[in-house]
Amino acid sequence: MLTIGQIGQSVAKARKSSGLRQTDLAANAGLSRATVDALENGRASDLGISKLSRVLAALGLELAIRPITSERPTLDELMKEDADD
Repeated sequence: MLTIGQIGQSVAKARKSSGLRQTDLAANAGLSRATVDALENGRASDLGISKLSRVLAALGLELAIRPITSERPTLDELMKEDADD
């Protein structure tokens, strides 16, 4: 299961890859820069799905729901996931 910190790290990576500043992402998502900063640094535990969805949409990302598996990913799966990032 992803933590808010892991989601924030992914958001920061996607934002930087897009050449956006936190202020740009915040404006595109209709949020404050402080909210984006809190998300990226794992301090946004009460962010809410609506705001998170707006941030992800502004980056062309989406949150996926899938069943929890007890199996650990294989090396090939991890490498593919890393290549997709």
